[in-house]
Amino acid sequence: MKIEKTVNILNKRARFEYEILEQIEAGIVLTGTEIKSLRSSKASITESFCQFIDGELYIINMMIDEYKLGTFYNHQTKRERKLLLHKKELQKFQKKLKDAGNTIIPLKLYINEKGYAKLQIALARGKKLFDKRESIKDRENKRNLDRIRKVG
Repeated sequence: MKIEKTVNILNKRARFEYEILEQIEAGIVLTGTEIKSLRSSKASITESFCQFIDGELYIINMMIDEYKLGTFYNHQTKRERKLLLHKKELQKFQKKLKDAGNTIIPLKLYINEKGYAKLQIALARGKKLFDKRESIKDRENKRNLDRIRKVG
């Protein structure tokens, strides 16, 4: 079982599906087997989202695989995990969430230099179909320009 020094789990679809309005870094409450499994990059945040429950922010639908060497103390793969933010930050996000179409999504799950699991979350608004087409067109134009510069 290989444990990597840098863990970087990205939500690649987030920037395509949503327009990012504001980003913030949050701590996450994990159990022992969850952090061990996370250090071996056995997690996924593609289908997850954040929600307020009793005034506290939780991440829902985040998948952390069971730790292979864990015994009957192993964790549930999908459960609500509490996010650690300051009270003012929570209140600010809660106010902005009341606007129609806004949601909080995870962008990146990583372990910082101190060894703590951190989650980069963002306040986002869903893109319309024409916005997605525009994103694809911009990406293709950038790719073509890079090709022309490389050849020339």
